Amino acid sequence: MGPGCGQQAVQGGMRPLGRGAGPYRWACSTAELARAAGLDPINIVRFDGNVPGQPPSTARPGAIAGALAEVDMYSHGGYPALVAAIAKYAGVENENVVLGAGSDSLIMLCARAYAGPSDRVAIVDEPTYPLYRLAAAAAGAAVGDSEAVLTYQCRPNNPTGALDAISSARPLVVDEAYYEYCGETAAGLIADGVIVLRTFSKAFGLAGARVGYALAEPETAEELRRRQEPLPISTLSAALVLAALADPPDVEPQLAEVERCARAIRSLGLEPLPSAANFLFVPCGNADTLYRALLRDGVVVRAFAGGFRFSVRDAEDDDLLLEALARALDAEERAPSRPRRRVRHLRATGETRVRVRLSLDGESRVRVATGSGIYDHFLEQLAFHGGLDLVLEAVGDLETGPHHTAEDAALTLGEALDQALGDRSGIARYGDAVVVMDDALAKAAVDLGGRPWCEARLARDPGLAGHVLASLAQAGRLGLHIEASGADDHHIAEAAFKAVGRALRGAARLDTAGLPSTKGRI
Repeated sequence: MGPGCGQQAVQGGMRPLGRGAGPYRWACSTAELARAAGLDPINIVRFDGNVPGQPPSTARPGAIAGALAEVDMYSHGGYPALVAAIAKYAGVENENVVLGAGSDSLIMLCARAYAGPSDRVAIVDEPTYPLYRLAAAAAGAAVGDSEAVLTYQCRPNNPTGALDAISSARPLVVDEAYYEYCGETAAGLIADGVIVLRTFSKAFGLAGARVGYALAEPETAEELRRRQEPLPISTLSAALVLAALADPPDVEPQLAEVERCARAIRSLGLEPLPSAANFLFVPCGNADTLYRALLRDGVVVRAFAGGFRFSVRDAEDDDLLLEALARALDAEERAPSRPRRRVRHLRATGETRVRVRLSLDGESRVRVATGSGIYDHFLEQLAFHGGLDLVLEAVGDLETGPHHTAEDAALTLGEALDQALGDRSGIARYGDAVVVMDDALAKAAVDLGGRPWCEARLARDPGLAGHVLASLAQAGRLGLHIEASGADDHHIAEAAFKAVGRALRGAARLDTAGLPSTKGRI
């Protein structure tokens, strides 16, 4: 027998791994996928991670400020505040909780604790999460149903989303990574030889923080802790999770989006499996072909032997997937499709976190949600009249007023515009518009040549309108001239933003018939 069969030593005298052992195979990086698709990484949208489309609102610089100020210190005594918060959330006692670096580290820990060479580990409901097999192999054990010393069950199951009955095997590890979506738990069975694993990577949106926990009866929990490294998570991650637990996620919008996507996929002639999680598994016989076709559109799903799985994000992102899937299934359309001038951009500062999804060649599908009042409305009007598809979302320090949030929203939108315009060749470059709104009259002219300038003459400004337009021009590297007059300051500003949008629409249009712009990047 060769190495890996439990009989022969491997290089350096290390103990051989069990049969089927190997590293966990992560999906390709976004940069690798972009190269394979011939796209800019900014046009890649990932539906393959089973995580929300963005982090929770609690994931702000202030949440980790205290921990960051003491990052030179160990968390002496562990994380009692975090353990207590988890215990309260899970409805157990503190001594039932074991922390881990995501539930993955706890999957490996359970295998080490229960299994070794010559042992067998059982896995329920395969195909399922592949780390269970790797954990068994890393412990030197084989996978099999007979005389198993430990059984793993993913509930709801990944990748199918099925919520099957809890196995009667004991000891049993029930991986509840998607507990928040189904609301069913095996935590009431921890006194009966069940260990429950959960993570903050999925519904809580903290995959990068790498925090999970196990629930077990006190003696078992203590034995698991004996086999752990000291302080398995970081102080920064602990602070993020504490903030998230103070405001647990509302998963209802994602569950509703799962149902909407399921209906849309059925209308395309496919039948997704029922799911109790935040993803759908779609059986099909050509999963690899569909995967490649979707990737050409910048959409990344997870392909399996009998179908593909994708996690829901939000309506705007999910529509990208559904539209790409419809094209991939259309036998009439054989040519590879390419994303339009589309970007995704994040700007994070000490005061705000702003995310933008923008398509220059859109259909005026707009959603702006920063909480900065009328400035959200003004940016919505600019994008709508500009013919843009725009989703702009922000978390900011609104308790000190709208200034930082409105300014950073404009700067982020400007940066996204700059990226979407690329080298600016082949565009009309110049655009102008006149907009009448009741008592107000606004005139705007735009130059997309690459030199930032703003002359905004608003007869009356409701506060930040001129500053927001100047910030947009600065970050977007565009020349902007606006004149607006009238009796009502709100109408004056709104007419100005509408006029800028219409002028921008004309300047950004592809002008292959006329004289192309030669400005390029400066």
